[in-house]
Amino acid sequence: MTYNINIGEQTFPLKKDELSTLDMVQTADNQYHILQDGKAYRAELETADFNSKTMTIKINGNKYEINIEDSYDQLVKEMGLSMAGSQKMTNVKAPMPGLVLDILVKPDQAVVKGDTLLILEAMKMENVLKAEGDGVVKSIEVTKGTAVDKGQIIIEMH
Repeated sequence: MTYNINIGEQTFPLKKDELSTLDMVQTADNQYHILQDGKAYRAELETADFNSKTMTIKINGNKYEINIEDSYDQLVKEMGLSMAGSQKMTNVKAPMPGLVLDILVKPDQAVVKGDTLLILEAMKMENVLKAEGDGVVKSIEVTKGTAVDKGQIIIEMH
């Protein structure tokens, strides 16, 4: 399997087996030391949005916004299909176990694709959950400070 790592207009292919050869050591929360081709790098993961597969990282102090495409994303792009059209929002499920830090929507509130819904802390990182389509919030199934399990419904949509 090959992933495409998009940084701005540049795309870097990365094979799954290449990840296992990467010499990387975690030095602190969200901070890593990487050796690649005889060069040392300091890396820090600032933010991660697993729903949209985007991250903000710092490499040796330089900030990069990256987007990761898996084989499905690449196929959709290759076929000329676009996910940009208006989609009806479905229930929002926790993408990973974590703690609800903030809820930014209310019942009966209309949301559009890209609106921030909730902030979830997982692995000592704040993860922003955004609307994947348009919809109306039916109910909030969690409260601020609640621990959630992966796959648990956290926001029910109409």
